[in-house]
Amino acid sequence: MKLDISDKEAIIQRDRKTYAITPHIPAGLTTPEQLEQIATVARRYGARLKLSSGQRVMLLGLAEEDIDSAWNDLEGMRRARPFGPCIRSVKICPGTECCKRGQQDSVAAGLKLDERYQAKILPWKLKISVSGCMNDCAEACIKDIALLGTSKGWHLQVGGNGGSAPRLSRRLLEHIPSEEEALAAIERLINWFISQNRKCRIGKLVDEVGLEEVRKIALGGSA
Repeated sequence: MKLDISDKEAIIQRDRKTYAITPHIPAGLTTPEQLEQIATVARRYGARLKLSSGQRVMLLGLAEEDIDSAWNDLEGMRRARPFGPCIRSVKICPGTECCKRGQQDSVAAGLKLDERYQAKILPWKLKISVSGCMNDCAEACIKDIALLGTSKGWHLQVGGNGGSAPRLSRRLLEHIPSEEEALAAIERLINWFISQNRKCRIGKLVDEVGLEEVRKIALGGSA
């Protein structure tokens, strides 16, 4: 019995007999039709449904022989990659699209990040979030790279993570005036993380290199 079937994007469950699959739902934004499709597939193959911390819906309890058929029946839905050394997810709050407290359009910025980076292979795992205000509903405080909306632009945070050695993210840049500049800074950080080729969270690298040096990288300089 294989543990994780990476080519099928399936994860073995605790019983070591059944698997979970996760259709990708960017920003957690979905439609009644998508939810009906997921529910239909779950009923067809006897799966349970679980809302994940990555703002997606997991199908649990699939038999190995049903994995391919279940994915085929989820026609039109991308496959999430909830395991392995990659960008796991981009968690996004409602922002100015519908929240009265939103300062910046977190959905627009987050969807661009999702389109560019979701499931991108890296030396180690990395999580991103975008919150439209300082209430931080997308949990920038424990994400590897995150944006926080302000009345003057975006704060960029780096180095947060949960796990057995949790870290709070640290403020790297303040009041970045445009979405374009904020996304460019994130791209520089991700490229730097790839270049280090280390099997660790980015927060450990920030601790080793120093916040000021990482700030230079985000601004387009060199460490």
